[in-house]
Amino acid sequence: MFAVIKTGGKQYKVKADDLLQIERLEGVEGDTAIFDTVLMVGEGDNVTIGSPVVEGASVAYEIVEQGRGEKIIVFKKRRRQKSEKTQGHRQLLSTVKITEILTGGKKASAPAKKATPKAEEKAADSDAAVTPLFEKPAGAADDLKKISGVGPVLEKKLNALGIYTFEQVSNFTADDIERVDNELNFKGRIERDNWLQQAKELAAAK
Repeated sequence: MFAVIKTGGKQYKVKADDLLQIERLEGVEGDTAIFDTVLMVGEGDNVTIGSPVVEGASVAYEIVEQGRGEKIIVFKKRRRQKSEKTQGHRQLLSTVKITEILTGGKKASAPAKKATPKAEEKAADSDAAVTPLFEKPAGAADDLKKISGVGPVLEKKLNALGIYTFEQVSNFTADDIERVDNELNFKGRIERDNWLQQAKELAAAK
């Protein structure tokens, strides 16, 4: 079964277990909710088109990650005014996993229970108990969440490994990348998301 949903002013064709990167949604990683603006649902040759939405249809999702898109440069110039302005922009994005496509007014399955405060504290203690791979640098820590793909949870894990600044990330060697990959089971994510270049630009902009 597939569905066509509308969110952030755009339309997306989705099916169960799809991973979708869209404009930022409210919530944190692990939260569940539904898209209720469903324009079409179909299964095989049986297709229902909404007018404008399909009554009783919804699409359940889980937030997998909160991050940012690639940086774009916006340049504005006013002719004959000696006015020029350059600024960067990184779109806030959410990565969501489609869990269910529901029709006929059905409700989404009950989501897994969120961690209780005590469980969250234990998880934080567990991160703190990790043996650091790097020596913590002097000075204030940077906001590593500015790196696309790094959310609050991942930032804590990086801090637990001794990674606190953009400069550290920008200076990663191939061995450093491999060690972090192995420790956090990244499977090439650092290179795939181009962390080193992102960190270099963020460090230069400080």
